[in-house]
Amino acid sequence: MGDVVNLNKFRKTLTRTQKENIAQKNRVIFGRTKSQKETAKAETKRQSDLLSSKKITENKNTYTVPDENT
Repeated sequence: MGDVVNLNKFRKTLTRTQKENIAQKNRVIFGRTKSQKETAKAETKRQSDLLSSKKITENKNTYTVPDENT
């Protein structure tokens, strides 16, 4: 005969190993190192600053409506 096994313990162990396998796959797919995250953040900030420096703003005081009386 076989050994007596506690089914609750078996299920918990099985669930834990399945979650660990999923987590390991996600680390490979989505994981980035701290330096990669900082580099991406710095690049995003640099691009944002570059774009905002080239933004054209309209000054409402430069446009005047001619008077009809003159």
